[in-house]
Amino acid sequence: MALLNDVLGTLSNWLFGTVLVWLLIGAGLLLTLRTRGVQLRHLGAVLRSVAGSRSGAEGGISSFQAFAVGLACRVGTGNIVGVALALVLGGPGAVFWMWVVALVGTATAFTEATLGQMFKVRRGDGSYRGGPAYYIAHGLGLPAVGAVFAVLFMVANGLAMPMVQANAMTAALGASVSSTLGASVSPWVWAALVAALVAPVLLGGLRSIARVTELLAPLMAGVYLVLVAAIILTHPAQTLTALGEIVSGALGLRPGLAGVAGGVTVVVLNGVRRGLFSNEAGLGGAACAAGSATVRHPVQQGLIQSFGVLVDTLLICTATALAILVAGAEDPAVYQAGVTGADGADLSGTLTQTAIASVLGGWTSWPMTVLVLVLAYSTILGAFSYAEVSLDYLTRAPWVTTALRLGAVACAFIGGGTALTTVWTLADVLLGLGAVINLVALALLARWAVGALRDWEAQRRALAAGTAPGLRFVATANPHLPGELPGDVWAQAPARR
Repeated sequence: MALLNDVLGTLSNWLFGTVLVWLLIGAGLLLTLRTRGVQLRHLGAVLRSVAGSRSGAEGGISSFQAFAVGLACRVGTGNIVGVALALVLGGPGAVFWMWVVALVGTATAFTEATLGQMFKVRRGDGSYRGGPAYYIAHGLGLPAVGAVFAVLFMVANGLAMPMVQANAMTAALGASVSSTLGASVSPWVWAALVAALVAPVLLGGLRSIARVTELLAPLMAGVYLVLVAAIILTHPAQTLTALGEIVSGALGLRPGLAGVAGGVTVVVLNGVRRGLFSNEAGLGGAACAAGSATVRHPVQQGLIQSFGVLVDTLLICTATALAILVAGAEDPAVYQAGVTGADGADLSGTLTQTAIASVLGGWTSWPMTVLVLVLAYSTILGAFSYAEVSLDYLTRAPWVTTALRLGAVACAFIGGGTALTTVWTLADVLLGLGAVINLVALALLARWAVGALRDWEAQRRALAAGTAPGLRFVATANPHLPGELPGDVWAQAPARR
């Protein structure tokens, strides 16, 4: 087991420390160029994409529900722990590079979501399934590679991820109860509670997950932003100082707080890493959610998934950074504790909670615990939806789907009761390998997303001129596409909303 942990750890560090960083940046820049800066040219459309997205599901999953599923995974515990870690390792300037990465990653998110829509397949119950496995199989003509991606994603998101996130939930519950009551409770008690909470939703399938995350994801993001807004509004001077630290630290003009920034290279690297893996653009998961939505044009879902990247990084991650920096400005010991810890250990995992409590008061301890629980819970739901979409590509046998759902609940119970380090690392490796496959596919299939974008732009111009009745995508004999789109989903115009 020790040897396995070492091998997996080395592979994970290589994937996430080197390979994926450059692949994600390269793909983001390439797709930004291919789409002619869609995230800048159509920023207004991206920001307006949520309007009207709750309607038009027609018995399937609405555009907003698909967006919420992706948001549930994007806005997770990584927004709390990951940003704190970026500050600890790279200083305030790392946040600036997270912004830059988000801007580039928006084009990647747009492309994979649009492709997920274009190559989706129809289910008999009126819903759809799409994502990397589908556009690899139908767009590139490589069904075996699509199957490899599906297996990687199914195991990582359907079995490993529930274990990882359930462990985070039980750890948060155990720590809060212990500090409040002064007594410890067996983690298996909390594990049983976590399993009981996730079971009804997971066993209900993709529609059930979509209904829950539609309410949960925006709510948890809103509550967290309110907490941080209270800090910002009551400490305007410190907030402006923090923003100055972020900008000046990005270029190495000033050292990070407590001297943690070791030069421009360290600042950039840590900001880029955390930004890439926080917004998840290019990793393939959000494309699974996007392909399940019912929309009139693929670009509509591409735009709303792009909006999710902006929410994740520009709002949630920035809010976390400001909360920590404001707390550190008031009491440097708070920030320094997160850097080294009393015993030299890395306490970045609790730095955000400590920072908020130091500014707003100890009463925030339980609200933050509940927030961590909800973040981890929603991540389990969102990740499992990716697994179910991947399984649907491999087989539609009902008993296999039921087995996966039961397995996910069992894994949540096991992971909640005991910390399995190997599972954490294995999940990283599987997701990393899947991301490599997805990024190569995005580069090869970009011309299809660009064609859809040109079609959408042409129709928008026609609508503005009053020469078109409404927005709709028809792939048959479409002059903007590089060829005939496989499948019959877009062969004729969908019913109007």
